[in-house]
Amino acid sequence: MPLHFSQRLLATTAAIGFSALIATSCFAQNQAPTAAEASAFVAKVEQEFTALNEEASRVNWVYATYINHDTQWLVAKISERVTKLAVDFAIEAKKYNGIKVPGDVRRKLDFIKQGITLPAPQDPKLVAELAEVTTRLSSAYSTGKIDFGGKSVPQNETEVLMQTLREPAQLAEVWTKWHAVAKPMKADYARMVEIGNAGARELGYADVGALWRSGYDMTPDEFTAETDRLWGQVKPLYDQLHCHVRAKLNDKYGNEIVPLDQPIRADLLGNMWAQEWGAIDDLAAPKNADPGIDLNKILKAKGYDPIKIVKTGEGFFTSLGFDPLPQTFWERSQILKPRDREVVCHASAWDLDDKDDIRIKMCTQVDAENFQTVHHELGHNFYQRAYKAQPQLFRTGANDGFHEAIGDMIALSITPEYLKQIGLIDTVPDSSKDVGLLMQRAMSGVAFLPFGLLVDKWRWQVFAGQLTPATYNEGWWKLRTQYQGVRPPVARTADDFDPAAKFHIADGTPYMRYFLARILQYQFYKAACDSMGWKGPLHRCSFYGSKEVGAKFKAMLELGASQPWPDALEKFTGSRKMDGSAIVAYFEPLMVYLREQNKSRKCGW
Repeated sequence: MPLHFSQRLLATTAAIGFSALIATSCFAQNQAPTAAEASAFVAKVEQEFTALNEEASRVNWVYATYINHDTQWLVAKISERVTKLAVDFAIEAKKYNGIKVPGDVRRKLDFIKQGITLPAPQDPKLVAELAEVTTRLSSAYSTGKIDFGGKSVPQNETEVLMQTLREPAQLAEVWTKWHAVAKPMKADYARMVEIGNAGARELGYADVGALWRSGYDMTPDEFTAETDRLWGQVKPLYDQLHCHVRAKLNDKYGNEIVPLDQPIRADLLGNMWAQEWGAIDDLAAPKNADPGIDLNKILKAKGYDPIKIVKTGEGFFTSLGFDPLPQTFWERSQILKPRDREVVCHASAWDLDDKDDIRIKMCTQVDAENFQTVHHELGHNFYQRAYKAQPQLFRTGANDGFHEAIGDMIALSITPEYLKQIGLIDTVPDSSKDVGLLMQRAMSGVAFLPFGLLVDKWRWQVFAGQLTPATYNEGWWKLRTQYQGVRPPVARTADDFDPAAKFHIADGTPYMRYFLARILQYQFYKAACDSMGWKGPLHRCSFYGSKEVGAKFKAMLELGASQPWPDALEKFTGSRKMDGSAIVAYFEPLMVYLREQNKSRKCGW
């Protein structure tokens, strides 16, 4: 799942340079603050955000595209400055809690308080320590390597091995060795939790998890209930897919490796974290239901290179009426992995100046997964451009799930009809092959749902003290078994630290946005197809070239976070609630097939 950098930047680095403001507090010690002072405070914060955000962005960009001792030092130092000052301003904002102010000012004050992903206490030593710890964790993940087949294999290539290997012993070896890379991170992670929780309490939150859940225009408890409600809508679809895939893996590997009454071995699903199963689609696909589109082969046969893949993604957005990407995008993005240095290959979208210096950072390869990822990342970039006219504090998504959903909504429109429109295929397969197409989509879109939910559920438990370092791993696998129905390929102990084998945990990046995005992308997609009057099966709809959809879409994006997310959602979809029924409707033909296949099987684990 790609990381949207600019949201993370606003959460952790946007408050650089505010010490002078704190030193000259805008109200006297013995006087209650006024609404005018609150407005002046917010205006000053936004002015500083606009002036100083760029420095932190550029330091982090250099670090992410050139990892060495010096860039690690630079990013640690700027993180230290940023974290302390961001916390100082969040505490300052608390002083206006009881003041009646205009709605937009109140919203901005809330953003200042809630916008710190990992707050440190005001103690300068703890600020410095947190910056050092978080930098070490991120670097340990990004520079991690394993030995396999007599070669040193970097992190991004371990993912390729998990996608391509089929021998269980080799899969278990790669899985185990990569998870061993995470084991030494536990002490740093526990210290990060300790410092972050102390900072969250200074801001008035029970812990970091409560702070994260406060950023959705509802209370933390209401948000927890909302995620559970959405999971309840989509769980029956996941359960049917799990049952079918386990049976097919059993057919290939036998009862000893894939017992039909147990969770699935996590290393057999074509992904390091068993979060998406598309790499083993050939095992799960219905017989004689191949849609006949091997995009990996087609892209290579048509002479696509990484630049052409990105150009194609750009073309989708311009077909909707969006302006082309600026020339600086092509000059400054990292589209290919450099050969001469360590970089963070994890795909991300960047907005370095809150204007037009937008970029992507990828180690792009020519395949179907990267084709889709490019559409996703460019969704962030076009969103960033759409809301650039908003005040600084509103230059982000309506909620963080919105940002992730935008590009994925576009990716759903990568239908056979779209591939024909852009010349990648000559003829569109008839509808008799649609179950195979839907199976391909479900192996990523549906398979991901429980993982997207449980990553932060685990962290909520960690931040709340329900899990301790001694029970980190036990709690992780309890949730993975409960929600995903998977198990580790080898025995795990309390000394292992398997959660940090996932980038977003090592990097301290909230993950619930990805679960929400999977729900929202189908809701957005269905709304777009309804808007253009689509009458066929939902999964066949492509809105490529629809200026009507583009106009409504842009109107939602331009709001940024200036209004509560239900307002933005309603503007495009007509509904004020996130709704999992769209994904269920999208996969209804597949659900019929899965129920038929599973009727004689014992499902569950």
